[in-house]
Amino acid sequence: MADIQAYASEAKYETFSYLPPMDAQQVRRQIAHALAQGWNPAVEHTEQGTLAKVSFWYMWKLPLFGEQSVDAVLAEIEACHREFPDHMVRFVAYDNYAQSQGAAFVVYR
Repeated sequence: MADIQAYASEAKYETFSYLPPMDAQQVRRQIAHALAQGWNPAVEHTEQGTLAKVSFWYMWKLPLFGEQSVDAVLAEIEACHREFPDHMVRFVAYDNYAQSQGAAFVVYR
């Protein structure tokens, strides 16, 4: 049991929270992968420093059903961040076949 590493108590939001922050190119590749899977992208946001960040995220517009352009998705992420500069913003990709989220990660903290 001595091999197990304890993580700092700071909040973790998604799977990628345990990795170093992604740069712009890595975010672009993750979005491109989700679109290549046929998943529907969406953008969500929430206030920082509240319990809402754990359980509730506001949807930024409707999901971008059928969107195939990484640039269009990134533009929506940027628009959300400009509108709510103090909010956390995350990318979500919905898998129609599995009827679940295929991917989700925080882009702006």
